[in-house]
Amino acid sequence: MLRNSPAPAPALRSVLAALGSPTAVREARTPALRAAQGPLSPELPLPVHVLGVAAAPGHTPGTRLIGWRFLIRNGGRAIAAADTMLTPDGWSFSHFFEGPYVVATERALLQAEGLPTAYQPRLLSVPELYMQTLWLHAEPGDHGATTTPGAADLMVPLAPAPPGIAAHHAYQAADLLPVLRMRLAPPPLLGSAAPA
Repeated sequence: MLRNSPAPAPALRSVLAALGSPTAVREARTPALRAAQGPLSPELPLPVHVLGVAAAPGHTPGTRLIGWRFLIRNGGRAIAAADTMLTPDGWSFSHFFEGPYVVATERALLQAEGLPTAYQPRLLSVPELYMQTLWLHAEPGDHGATTTPGAADLMVPLAPAPPGIAAHHAYQAADLLPVLRMRLAPPPLLGSAAPA
């Protein structure tokens, strides 16, 4: 069961304004969006967090909120997504995009709907690994206040996932985060002891 957080009103307004702008849609690198017939609607707003890589050894890495993503639906399916970002003037439209993460996000959300526990869906980006996960936060009432994945949180890597990490498999955050931390750690310098 999912309990989505409401997106900030300015973020939604900026996406609606971009969808209503023929220039923004025409110039987007999204053929599906340009070719869409009928109404386009931004739905399923998800806060987008990025994983911090500078956590001390043995500590859970923190995240920071970098934007909100809306799936753009047309004819009953997601055909693209719109990202917003926080600027000094508030939330504003960033860009439209399409590709495998749009389909994978929709699939992961459907998969999570069948879970017996209530979760707040978020997206977690790990840019250094070219990876995105659906972060299912186990405390759906905190509305983004928590920036560290909790022990009861689940992570569902979106396809395509890095080698050795199964896409669309629900991992306990406590199991997946150490794997990510190890992959993000800088290699040891020649002649130095390997980390324990």
